[in-house]
Amino acid sequence: MNPTQPAERYSSESLPMHGRMEMFSGDQDPLTSVQYTTINMVTEPPKDHIVWSLWCFFYGNPCCLGLAALIFSIKARDRKMVGDMPGARHYGSTACCLNTVATVLVSLSIIIAIITVSVILAQLSRL
Repeated sequence: MNPTQPAERYSSESLPMHGRMEMFSGDQDPLTSVQYTTINMVTEPPKDHIVWSLWCFFYGNPCCLGLAALIFSIKARDRKMVGDMPGARHYGSTACCLNTVATVLVSLSIIIAIITVSVILAQLSRL
């Protein structure tokens, strides 16, 4: 907080972002004075991937990866509600990785099953 400005808060629309240079009297050189800018960055809340985890749990759950992803998604949502954003990001990232692996495994299994059935049907039609 800048002690030279009033204690009341201003919205970002009412004041433009700019640096402020303070001049000191006495022996100090104005070129060595401190210049600073305050930027309030609003970060996006971490994603918990709960819908994707539910889909992986109910429709594609190889090696219980869907269940593990669902557990990490719920932990991410709990951490987000508590206010622990780094913890929520960590659990959300783990849920995303588990969901990705589960989705790839299910997709590969479906593709292999389709190819196998089509090859068997092609061989049966030759007989």
